[in-house]
Amino acid sequence: MNSTRTAREGRAAATALSTAWPTRDLPAKIAPRVPMSRLRSALPDLAAARAGGAWAAIAERRTSVAEADPVALPPVSVVIVNYNAGSCLCECVRNVLLQANEVIVVDNASNDDSLAKLGAEFSGSGQIKVIRNSTNCGFAAGCNRGLEAATQPYLMFLNPDCVLGGGAMVSLLGALKSDERVGMVGGRLVNVDGSEQVGGRRAVPTPWRSFVRAFGLSRLSHRWPRLFDDFCLHRQPLPERPIEIEAISGACMLVSRTAIERVGRWDEDYFLHCEDLDWCMRFRQRDLRVLFVPDALVVHSKGASSASRPVFVEWHKHRGMIRFYRKFFRHQYPGVLMWLVTIGVWMRFAAVAVYHGFGNAARRLGLKRG
Repeated sequence: MNSTRTAREGRAAATALSTAWPTRDLPAKIAPRVPMSRLRSALPDLAAARAGGAWAAIAERRTSVAEADPVALPPVSVVIVNYNAGSCLCECVRNVLLQANEVIVVDNASNDDSLAKLGAEFSGSGQIKVIRNSTNCGFAAGCNRGLEAATQPYLMFLNPDCVLGGGAMVSLLGALKSDERVGMVGGRLVNVDGSEQVGGRRAVPTPWRSFVRAFGLSRLSHRWPRLFDDFCLHRQPLPERPIEIEAISGACMLVSRTAIERVGRWDEDYFLHCEDLDWCMRFRQRDLRVLFVPDALVVHSKGASSASRPVFVEWHKHRGMIRFYRKFFRHQYPGVLMWLVTIGVWMRFAAVAVYHGFGNAARRLGLKRG
């Protein structure tokens, strides 16, 4: 009885989303606006949707992948860097094929069955290209491999654990084309329960802002907002229309090829994490605006590729933070100050590694007792 009800709720959730955001009805030059009241009412219980088998149908609009016409789709190449994303990869690709002309999957030497499942389901699709790297070259390098193979004038970089809401591509492309000064746009990342995800819209995490967040000093922002503001903006009221912000998440970025030619490719000296912040900084240094588009819903099942190796991920995250700080803030934190920042970053990594170590030990003990 409960499973039947959950499935019914899931199908209703998918229908609500596909109705709220039609996929290809609006001209590309118009940035569509959905009233926030309708947006909120259409947000489903995404957990119920997934349980009901409707997760992959979030963007479905009276058509199937087999019926999608690439010529009529937006001129976007979607680059997906995969590393052991499992079934999430097929869910992501299945959804994207309805909203983009070309899909490029760059596999960083996965050892799971994600590529096998992809081949089994989409073997006849001419929209999909697969690039197999012999080693895990990192996220930034994987994005650059996809960029080299892309043929469309617009490129979206999308994590394999993301699912675009119906019409998200139209909203994002409309915002990107709304002004020649706009260089990059990102959607509203939400968790499976529909809550807005941390990091989808943010200020640049300078060393000071990172310190404020790490020690919970943002609670003082009501008295000294300029000094103690949090760089994560997801708790702020949702804007009614696309707005300019300092940074978006690399989980979903839409850019134009002309902007990339002006700014340059992804910095491959980052392996994992902070390369998206680096790119946002470089876009803004070239006087290109970064926009957050609230109407473009993107469901992000965070950590599908990294959950099995948390310490490895944290190592590269903190290493990326140090590179980011030294590259962009050396003049603000010269000499001893930058050394203190570096020491602080590695102390934080040590604490996180110990935390994960104790967590792994506890789980193993629990398994042995069971």
